[in-house]
Amino acid sequence: MAYETPPSAGKTLGILGGMGPLATADLYRKIVTMTPVSRDNDHIRVIIDSNARIPDRTAAILGEGPDPVPEMLSALRNLEACGVDCVIMPCNTAHYFLPRLQAETEIPFISILEVTAEACAARYPGKTAALLATDGTVRTGLYDRALEAKGVSVLHTDPAEQATVMHLIYEVVKASRPIPPEAEAWKGLLDSLRSRGADYFILGCTELPVLAETLGLPGPFVDPTAELARAAIRFCLGEAVLTSEEEGRKP
Repeated sequence: MAYETPPSAGKTLGILGGMGPLATADLYRKIVTMTPVSRDNDHIRVIIDSNARIPDRTAAILGEGPDPVPEMLSALRNLEACGVDCVIMPCNTAHYFLPRLQAETEIPFISILEVTAEACAARYPGKTAALLATDGTVRTGLYDRALEAKGVSVLHTDPAEQATVMHLIYEVVKASRPIPPEAEAWKGLLDSLRSRGADYFILGCTELPVLAETLGLPGPFVDPTAELARAAIRFCLGEAVLTSEEEGRKP
C-alpha cells in the first residue's frame, strides 16, 4: 500500500472550551464528523483548551459570581502559543465576553451567535424561532441583536418555561445526570412554546443539543454547535468545502 504525504494546506483551529466539557466534546465530534474527508490526514488540525476552571458565565453576568475573563484569557494565550488561525467557543453565554477577548488578540473569533442567526434566516424565512438559552444569554439580549440583524422573529420563554430550561441545562446535562428521565419535561417545554407560536427552536445553550439528540423528540431545531462547526470548517478548509449533501449530514 502506498502512503500519501500529509497535506500542508488548511488552517489550525483553536477551541476555547470547558464551558462545559461535554459541550466542548460535542463541538469537536461535530467538526470531525462534518468535515468531508477520505483519510485521517484530511482533517483539520484542532487545538483544544478545555478549561473547566472558567467561572460560570451566567453567574458572572447576573452579578452572582466571579469574572470569567481572566481564565478565558489564560486559555486564549495557550491557543495563541500553539499558533491557531481562529478561535471558537462552544458556549453561547460566553459570547457576552467576546468583545473583551477579541480586544486582547489579533486572532479572529467566529461568533456562534452570528452563524446561528444566518442559519435561521436562510432555513426558516418568515417563521418564528423560540430561543432556549441560559438566563445570562436571555437577559443580555445576545441573540436578540444577532437575530434582529438578520430579520429573524424570536419568541422568548415565560418564567415557568425558563425555569425548565435552566433545570435541564444545570441540573441535568452539566450535572451529568441521566437525560432520558427528562423526556416529559422537554416535550412539555416544546409543546408549550409551540402553542404560543414557535415554529422552530434555537438550542441556544451548548448543553441543549446534547439533550435534544439524546431524547430524539421532533423540533425542528437549529443547533448552534453544528452551525459553529460548519463555519469553522469553512474557515479552515475553504468556503466551498461543504457541499449541499454534506450540509445535510447529521453530526
